[in-house]
Amino acid sequence: MNVALVSYEVHPFAKVGGLADVSGALPKALKRMGVNVKLFMPKHGIVDKNAQKFGLGIEKVLEGVDVPFVNGGGKVDVYRSHLPKSDVEVYMIWNPEYFKYEGVYDAEDIGRQAIFFSCAVFGVFKALDFKPDVVHANDWQTGLIPVYLKTNLRDDPFFRDTATVYTIHNLGYQGVFSREYLEFAGLPVYLFNIDALEFYGQINFMKGGILFSNVVNTVSPTYAEEIQTPEYGAKLEGVLKVRSADLYGVLNGIDYEEYNPATDKRIYVNYDINNLDKKYMNKSRLQEELRLEVRDDLPLVSMINRLVDQKGLDLLMDVADYLMMLPVQFVLLGTGDPKYENFFQEFARRYPGRASVNIKFDAELAQKIYAGSDIFLIPSKYEPCGLGQMFSMRYGTIPVVRYTGGLADTVFEYDPVRKEGNGFGFVDYKSSELLKSLAKAVYFCTMRKDDWRRIIVNAMSTDCSWDRSADEYLKLYNIAREKQ
Repeated sequence: MNVALVSYEVHPFAKVGGLADVSGALPKALKRMGVNVKLFMPKHGIVDKNAQKFGLGIEKVLEGVDVPFVNGGGKVDVYRSHLPKSDVEVYMIWNPEYFKYEGVYDAEDIGRQAIFFSCAVFGVFKALDFKPDVVHANDWQTGLIPVYLKTNLRDDPFFRDTATVYTIHNLGYQGVFSREYLEFAGLPVYLFNIDALEFYGQINFMKGGILFSNVVNTVSPTYAEEIQTPEYGAKLEGVLKVRSADLYGVLNGIDYEEYNPATDKRIYVNYDINNLDKKYMNKSRLQEELRLEVRDDLPLVSMINRLVDQKGLDLLMDVADYLMMLPVQFVLLGTGDPKYENFFQEFARRYPGRASVNIKFDAELAQKIYAGSDIFLIPSKYEPCGLGQMFSMRYGTIPVVRYTGGLADTVFEYDPVRKEGNGFGFVDYKSSELLKSLAKAVYFCTMRKDDWRRIIVNAMSTDCSWDRSADEYLKLYNIAREKQ
């Protein structure tokens, strides 16, 4: 089976969020299952630098490929590399006007950039003579790809048998633009109606992906149910209910080769489930690096996140000082909304030696935090899947989460009688509930050492690998082909 996975982000070439991790790991698992999968992404300005950092070569393989449909036309060059420790090919599409920007989402007009990229993909498929059985599109930036296949390309023999799977990674970002973008996209004007792309007087790229693809999925079973409700549906719950028979939830995974405490070169000391004492060597080294008191008796509570409303930071702000009344230290890594950046920087100044706030993106420090912490905090308002809890459990750091979306599908409350469960959490979105769950985790960490070790073993034994999820995606690809 030929599969083209199309994504704006692919780890390690360009990463902002979890989409990059999925795009960089799922294809390797699919390849091991015999799928002929190729990746297609924009050649963002950051790509060359990141490729060099990982020792990955990039070669130009095509030049001057025509871009169909888009108003004004255009041409692209195509570069090729491969995923680390894999022969999965990554094709990068470049144009000096549309992809001159350093970052993934830095374009002055990302709507036009996304349209141009989506159109260019079809020209590149033909130039490579790569006929996809399935195009796997991801998030709003590629939401128009299924639309083109069902409209402009419906009579093109090259794509006659091409099916589409459309994955929603986060319904909160939909790609909503003015009606004029439809003309730039070269799509039929009849698509501007409520049963197609029209969305409250504008057009919605994600709505197009949902309605025009053969199969729709999101990144956890619970989130697939949640987004069909007004609370989580972001005004698309009705559209999703229309496609409910074709809507699936497939839990994300993580790359077990890259994220392995026994071999990870980014952490201080390697360890595994059989020598957890070395995990605590990581803790003391992390405390030293972040200028925290070196204390093995204080649980280290950490958080690595984009600092945005979705991540439950308002709850943490409400109880931050109460948290520090517990015998804990606190570490935060991330960037985002200035109101959160400013609050937590001031918070760290109030608690020298006990709190470390790092307003930056630092992949190496993130790994050190996963390995060196005791407790990992994710109190999200909503969470399509979440990878942070998977990373933390892989490194024996116990998650405290709000039970929503993928967090509810991967983290299970520890039962001290049955000795089952891999973390702690709460349901109601209240700061008091967050504080109670944190206090419970701290209690087990400090007062119930045998139980705490059992929780760590349970967490590290949780299967969050892509092998499990890749099989589910292969089933979706076959379902999509049957519906084509």
